Amino acid sequence: MRIVIGLLNGTLAGATPVLLAALGGAFTFYAGVFNIAMEGMLLVGAFCAALGSFFSGSWLVGVLCAVAGSVLLSLLFILFAIMLKTDEFVTGIALNLFAAGATTYLLRQLFGVRGAFTDPGIQAIPRVDIPVVSQIPLAGEVLSGQNLIVYGAALAVLGCAWLVFRTPFGLRLRAAGYNAASLESSGVRPARVRVMALLLCGVLCGLGGAFLSLGYVRLFAEGMSAGRGWIALAAVILVNGNPWGVALIALLFGLADGAGLLAQGLGVPAQFTGMLPYLATLIALFVYARRKQRAG
Repeated sequence: MRIVIGLLNGTLAGATPVLLAALGGAFTFYAGVFNIAMEGMLLVGAFCAALGSFFSGSWLVGVLCAVAGSVLLSLLFILFAIMLKTDEFVTGIALNLFAAGATTYLLRQLFGVRGAFTDPGIQAIPRVDIPVVSQIPLAGEVLSGQNLIVYGAALAVLGCAWLVFRTPFGLRLRAAGYNAASLESSGVRPARVRVMALLLCGVLCGLGGAFLSLGYVRLFAEGMSAGRGWIALAAVILVNGNPWGVALIALLFGLADGAGLLAQGLGVPAQFTGMLPYLATLIALFVYARRKQRAG
């Protein structure tokens, strides 16, 4: 039973950054923006979170710095892809490379270290004990005591679904992607809606990055986003941006990630366990492609 509880806790921790990034990607998907810069947004968010937490001694400042850093990358995407009309794919690749290079350079210049920076001064995002729920045998160990961002990610699923399907903004968002000409004829500029979608994506990716460096672990390592932004993109494509489907794919990734960590404790080589989440994603993409071929 302890193994199951450990696996469930690992699943939630592994799913959270992917879920937050994928929800941000869902906004851009509906708006008709092919945003592959989520990998870079997560990485910049993780770096800025560790940086802000270390220098301020506050996890909250770290989270705000993470959001600011990720939104800054979103603004660069907006500048090039929306305002200057550059190719979205090329812009996203460039921003991902920029994020990887900039965070590595700043890590070495500011802290004089290579690989990873860890310090007791980095304040972690706290865990939250829910008074009544924590008393429930077994279930309370999973539903209570999680990192604050984990609960925020669960609320973000509800908020995203409500915003996309129940509000005028959501209607305009979907119209921007499905029929931009009709949206413009109603007096709403599609570019403005796409800007809002990219800013929301930046905020959510910033929260995901903050969880990586202040929640999942308490350090920053070069390339610590480790492909999670790409998996988030795959999740969005698999379910056509549906927030509930995105949550399911993220949980499947988290389950594979948690199973990998559990297997490491049983002596399985880390190189093998580390590929399990990505192998699960490839299998999901294969199944999706086969289903689409049959439907076509």
